[in-house]
Amino acid sequence: MDLSALTDFHRVAAAGSLGKASRESGRPKATLSRRIRRLEESLGVRLVERGGRALRLTAEGQSLYERTHALVRDIEEVGRNLASGNDQPRGQLRVSAPVLFAGTFGGRLTAEFAARYPEVRVALNANDRMVDPVDEGYDVVIRVNPHPQSELVGRCFAHDALHIVAPPSLPMPEATDPENPMSVPAVAMPHQTDTPAWHIERDGQTHHFVPDYRLLLASLNMVRAAVRAGAGAALLPRSLTHRDINEGRLVLWGRQPGRTVELWALHSSHRLVSPKVSAFMEFLVESFPDRQL
Repeated sequence: MDLSALTDFHRVAAAGSLGKASRESGRPKATLSRRIRRLEESLGVRLVERGGRALRLTAEGQSLYERTHALVRDIEEVGRNLASGNDQPRGQLRVSAPVLFAGTFGGRLTAEFAARYPEVRVALNANDRMVDPVDEGYDVVIRVNPHPQSELVGRCFAHDALHIVAPPSLPMPEATDPENPMSVPAVAMPHQTDTPAWHIERDGQTHHFVPDYRLLLASLNMVRAAVRAGAGAALLPRSLTHRDINEGRLVLWGRQPGRTVELWALHSSHRLVSPKVSAFMEFLVESFPDRQL
């Protein structure tokens, strides 16, 4: 595929017409049109429907534009940096992070990163949905326990632990036979109910519980608030509950063994790693020197 033709195709697709793309890029309309036709011939598909003053992308053209937009942007950015002799981080950095992480650490981290790299503009989106960084235009996505088969690559920059916590008004049941565990009222997010039983070691004894989910809530902060209000016990991250435990608003029943929490900063393996992405990845690792949230 001719990279220069692909770049011109992106110029025209983003502008919506040959005339506007010509004015914005300073390239003749005839050149832009010829490059797009050459790209269509090389691919064997029609990319644009021409007519009147505007043009419309075909389904194949829209697919090509969406799947190569981030790559073309990265290549152009690398070219500008090489031409200027400057490989310093610059441009917009789009990051997606879980709601809890973004709300707890996002403001401080992005402010510190922007102060260190003033030519980078950071846009942080808080979202617990599994976004697609390529299709949705994110440079970095932060995920908890990412799937090992993911095509994304990156680094683990912090760990957390899962604790079973409860309100002071809810006594922890005594150790029980694992074949006949006791039921306890519980609160969780909908996707957390796949754990059939809780097991904790305490004072040399193993306690077995079956969580009876009374409330299913949309966020971990809501779960914590419900537990503090006396609704039941919950499995929550240490980073979210340690202050409540220290100040007596929650009681720690124990740590759930075998449940690790890893936070990873990831980017697409199919894209060039730009200076701004590399800088942000290194910054995250430096920001958690003990690897604990």
